[in-house]
Amino acid sequence: MESACGLHLGLRPNSPRTGLEELRVSPLPGAAPPLPAARAVPTPHPQGRAGPYRAVARVGGLGRAVVAAVMERFLEGRRAALQEHIQRRQEVHVVMGNEACDLDSTVSALALAYFLAKTSVPPRAAFIPVLNIPRADFALRTETTFLLREHSIPDSSLIFRDEIDLAGLHRAGLLSLTLVDHHVLPSADAALEEAVVDVLDHRPLEREWAPSCQLTVELVGSCATLVTERIAQGPPGVLDQTTAALLHGTILLDSVNLSPAAGKVTPRDVLCVSLLESRFPELPPHDSIYGALQAAKFDVSGLTTEQMLRKDLKTVSSDEQVLATSGIYMDIELFLRRPGLLEDLETFCQARGYSVLVAMTVSFNERYEPKRQLAVYSQHEALRSMVCRALEEATTPALQLQALPSPWPCISAYAQGNTLASRKKVLPILRAALGGRPGTTAGLEEEVAPPPTPMNSLVEESPLAQAVPPVCPQAVLERVSRMAAEQPPPDSDK
Repeated sequence: MESACGLHLGLRPNSPRTGLEELRVSPLPGAAPPLPAARAVPTPHPQGRAGPYRAVARVGGLGRAVVAAVMERFLEGRRAALQEHIQRRQEVHVVMGNEACDLDSTVSALALAYFLAKTSVPPRAAFIPVLNIPRADFALRTETTFLLREHSIPDSSLIFRDEIDLAGLHRAGLLSLTLVDHHVLPSADAALEEAVVDVLDHRPLEREWAPSCQLTVELVGSCATLVTERIAQGPPGVLDQTTAALLHGTILLDSVNLSPAAGKVTPRDVLCVSLLESRFPELPPHDSIYGALQAAKFDVSGLTTEQMLRKDLKTVSSDEQVLATSGIYMDIELFLRRPGLLEDLETFCQARGYSVLVAMTVSFNERYEPKRQLAVYSQHEALRSMVCRALEEATTPALQLQALPSPWPCISAYAQGNTLASRKKVLPILRAALGGRPGTTAGLEEEVAPPPTPMNSLVEESPLAQAVPPVCPQAVLERVSRMAAEQPPPDSDK
């Protein structure tokens, strides 16, 4: 093993696998010990607007820059902590979200790793948040780059999946793994299941974990809600302004600004937002935060068609076919008339082995009500017709599709009348159409069959479809205080 390790925990090509001594990195100049010279990805403000947090100058008597530096210092210190623990052959505890790496996965990983590092007793491990995408794909997560930039967190302080060899750490006996915003690892990561010690997810449970694994799977609108609850049950004083603002914005985005009409919000999401606001009353208003994040998320003006398709991509498969679904943030008519679209679609699908591509567009009106449309692309007419028929005839849920004109014979387009049926509900329909098996979903793992109606799903019978119950911040604090009463006292800061 090299005396000084940089970030990239990569195995030397074609080297024999002997364990810890294989963990080495490319030395980088200008640091002692050498650290990675990760480059910041330029991400301008959406539509040139200033962010909603810029007016928040002071919190609790501390300057914003001072408070924001707490999380930033933690993240920048992860690289040195990672190197030190590898050199000393000590535990590396990775907190990682799903392969979609949306805002919820990213913030949940950052916030929970920060909390664990602050409260671990004894603090033997290095707690490392890992973003589960290659660094090159980070620019596609426009809402995430926007929110982190708003809070002075540079992407150079983040660690991405292609910069750390989890399999090598696991073979060396150093890895512990916490999963956030998912609880089923893809087949390529199956060996890492042995290292999983903690799970926080807000999807229906698909698999069982060993009793030794701490499991928190609750049907709420955002995994950030579960992380907020975990932090609130911990020692007082751990939650700082930046972490609170990241969690607050994420819950608002995931719950569509706490809108009952969208069917995603639950009482626990509302409670956590109220708790965060009671502790940090200087947080900006809901509408300004949600509006800015939505603008950033839907800002695809600078993306190519290939980047738009990769921005929010999931797949389902059978023994013979692979079907891709892409979330597209523009009107279907504008998408279908993009210059060079057919050539781009064909190149995209051929390069990845996709037989069918289903583009699912979504937008929201001023009342946060979703508008959904579909486009089904395939050069194989029989296969495209089969997928279209499955979508048209679906009953669980019924999508209420209405055919739209398409300028291309290999693309079928639809308006989706059932706007509450999100992609999470459409994927089981597509999987059944392909004759796929449970567990064959690549990327972010989705449920393998339509689950019982959860409160956070975009379905017709959400119990919050009429109104969100009123919330008293004092009641939230009292409830959290009772939950925290059984927690052990904090140890020294990690």
